[in-house]
Amino acid sequence: MSLGKNLQFLRRMSNGMTQEELAEKMQVSRQTISKWELDAVCPDLGKVQELCQLFSCKMDDLVRGDMDVCDKSFINIRVETVEAFRYVRYEVISPDPETDAISHVKEWARSCGEEHPLIIGWDYPFLSQEQVNVFHMHGYAAAWVLPEDAAPEGDHWKIISQDRQKYAVVTIVDPFIEPFRTIPNAYKTLMAYMRLNRLGLEHLEDKDVIACFEREYSRDGTDYMDVYIAVK
Repeated sequence: MSLGKNLQFLRRMSNGMTQEELAEKMQVSRQTISKWELDAVCPDLGKVQELCQLFSCKMDDLVRGDMDVCDKSFINIRVETVEAFRYVRYEVISPDPETDAISHVKEWARSCGEEHPLIIGWDYPFLSQEQVNVFHMHGYAAAWVLPEDAAPEGDHWKIISQDRQKYAVVTIVDPFIEPFRTIPNAYKTLMAYMRLNRLGLEHLEDKDVIACFEREYSRDGTDYMDVYIAVK
């Protein structure tokens, strides 16, 4: 990766900063920024240091790293407030936990007469290194977001409530074409967006809040996935 490509990425993640806006901050011409981004001219050390300070990044990452994890499948990076909701969840540790967990929760919903449940999911982090490295196990939690009038009964239900919460969100188009690349990169893109957009966003870790989750859906024959990260 080149400094020029990294600089373009940093501008996009900084609320779509234009070349003119960056030029003004760096006290150079727009044409100079364009040459930097085309790798036609390399900024001097002083300007590289200023860029690192402006974008809160390390010099080695800017000059030699591969910062641009975005691709054309990512759209509509945003901050969104998720209203309070109730849910029931099911956690699985297995070689294919995502399929297992989602299928189980969908069956729960169908048993309650809900044929089109809103399902969200997230990686289950509490695994030992032996489970991961020796037995190749992974963990996943799937949750059915309950409709307002839903009140499932039975000892196996544990209804959990979450208050209104703000999330950074990105939408992935066709997430399952290259899922092992696009989905992890969506999280990286959101973390970069939170760090660079100057809105003071920080990742929230709170036992009463789902720290991050994914929601799959289809629209007009196209598959989508929204990736959410809780923010302060």
